[in-house]
Amino acid sequence: MGRMPTTTLDSARWRAAWDEVMTGFVPGLSALEAAIAVAADAALGRPPFRVLDLGGGPGVVAERMSARWPEAAVTMVDIDPVLLALARDGVPPAVSVLTADLGEPLPALLPAASNGWSADAGSAAAGSNGLDATGSWASGNGLAAGGRSEATHGSAASDGYDLITAVMTVHYLRPERIRALYRRCHQVMAPGGLLVVADLMPDDGLPSLMSALNPAPGEAAAELAWVQWWGEVGEAPEFARLMELRADVFRDRPPADFAGSVAWHGAAVRAAGFREAGLLWRDGRHAALAAVA
Repeated sequence: MGRMPTTTLDSARWRAAWDEVMTGFVPGLSALEAAIAVAADAALGRPPFRVLDLGGGPGVVAERMSARWPEAAVTMVDIDPVLLALARDGVPPAVSVLTADLGEPLPALLPAASNGWSADAGSAAAGSNGLDATGSWASGNGLAAGGRSEATHGSAASDGYDLITAVMTVHYLRPERIRALYRRCHQVMAPGGLLVVADLMPDDGLPSLMSALNPAPGEAAAELAWVQWWGEVGEAPEFARLMELRADVFRDRPPADFAGSVAWHGAAVRAAGFREAGLLWRDGRHAALAAVA
């Protein structure tokens, strides 16, 4: 994908509206973010040095994590040209914004030296606002293609990611791509780092309740708000070229709409090498799995 066109975007307005839409889909979003923050601080015994948000959209969650941990290098990745443009226009300079396809096979997610991607996922300069920073989130400073850094723990520059989040992201991917993504996350995490995946994750032990909660209260309104948000974007002239690029990106990438249970995701992260995994948070059919590297 080439450099994004220069546009004048009212990113604050569009990002705020997006945040409202996502809160409709995940009514406990603020509680989820609080749970992630508390868990990360507790697991690490300190604030995280490096944070990665997978499928970060317009960057609202990444921005809030940067505000909570101002000393952290926060990176977000996405593939949607519209959302990436809003992120680059709206996030603070401390947040890096990278273009990456999380649905690609594992060999494609190699360090920059191997595949031509140029940005370093730990550098704020890599995703400075307005630039099309296409980089490898999976190539951190001091990280080899096949595993973690050998640097001394505690180095913010070379120890991998302390926290990786994926909020309402993995349901777009097929199961085999999710497993590959978890393997890559494990390879680039700092020892003892935390992966948190929040998505539609029904509880296998409560099938009747999960069925009764589908659809969730307010889900129809949230879906309508989602359609309305994209409809308004599609009618705004400043997004015309970005919407063309978006159509190109997603033409051959239909969403998988995969809703694995907590047990499924737990087994997948353990198979990827994480030593602990379990439920961190739940609100209806939405849940967050935490995994410790």
